[in-house]
Amino acid sequence: MSEAMKMIVDGYVRLEDRDALEQLRNHRQRLRQQLRELRGSSLDASRSIQTFDAEVLVIEAALEKLRGLSATG
Repeated sequence: MSEAMKMIVDGYVRLEDRDALEQLRNHRQRLRQQLRELRGSSLDASRSIQTFDAEVLVIEAALEKLRGLSATG
């Protein structure tokens, strides 16, 4: 995953912007699904799919962190 994506996610966590994180997660999931639908074509999207999978995991961890912050704050 790129440093830029980590910075974006960290920024949303600092801002406690759950909506932006959810939108980012949904966007990455849609892109991943679109690439999966291309399987069988001449395009090898496996690396991109792996990247989106990793990004979704980081975003979900950030959302969980925000849940923890809201439960304690």
